[in-house]
Amino acid sequence: MRVFVTGGTGAIGRFVVPALHDAGHEVTALARSDVKAAWLEGQGAHPVEVSLFDVDALTSAFVGHDAVANLATAIPRTKEALKMSAWEANNRIRTEGSAAVVDAALAAGVPRLIQESICFTYPDGGDRWLDERDPIDPPPGTDAVAVAEANANRFTDAGRIGIVLRFGSFYGAGSAHTDEFISLARHHIGPVAGRPQAYLSSIHLADAAAAVVAALDTPAGIYNVVDDEPLTNKEYEKALGVAVGKRPWISFPGRLAALAGNKAKVLTRSHRVRNAKFKEATGWSPRYRSAREGWLAKETVDA
Repeated sequence: MRVFVTGGTGAIGRFVVPALHDAGHEVTALARSDVKAAWLEGQGAHPVEVSLFDVDALTSAFVGHDAVANLATAIPRTKEALKMSAWEANNRIRTEGSAAVVDAALAAGVPRLIQESICFTYPDGGDRWLDERDPIDPPPGTDAVAVAEANANRFTDAGRIGIVLRFGSFYGAGSAHTDEFISLARHHIGPVAGRPQAYLSSIHLADAAAAVVAALDTPAGIYNVVDDEPLTNKEYEKALGVAVGKRPWISFPGRLAALAGNKAKVLTRSHRVRNAKFKEATGWSPRYRSAREGWLAKETVDA
């Protein structure tokens, strides 16, 4: 298949582009600099420079492609996430950007669209399992996620195949958030916000990339892409500590976030999320069953 990727040089894109190429697909991806274009070429992809918000230019770029994977984001660093202003760029990408991508894909005759989304928009479920039947309740700062999902659904309503992948918390080599977590863990700080017994559903970037490849042969719909075993915050911090050889002594970021009230919901909700629907639809299964195995992978910590 010919696949166009937006966000191809981002955290997940750096895993998705080579995964698509290795699976035998022809990849085109957005590049906003010569350095990023060179990286894409090195991965066997064809780079193009076009604005995510320019429908006409995107339409021309999408012509002849079998699928578009919209993976463009601008997620703020963890220490900035409580500032509403830190989400402005990401919100524009999720709203104006996703609308432009869908409009262009429709105009170009692209039959399949994959839209990146997140599991953080589910309400706090405590220790209850959550799945795609649960309504989302975006916390402050993430409202734009619902707009991006609606645009993907609009693509399906137009007679095409729109797929929403609700990913868990990313971790893996090359991710700024992974680097932050590792740095804090090496100073004996548990970096996860919220109650110790609240659940965190995560996904290694390599497994997330494999899910994008699998979604190229998936019926339209919304799917959770998370590991098999969500960990509690306490278990997650312990797993990270084992990976870096430093036992967590304090969870200061979590206590600080709790004091932030409503603004911290994006960080502190409990999400024990199921991945059964996507596994049954595609046969995909994460290489790392949980963050316990994923954080121990040499590529995760030593990159």
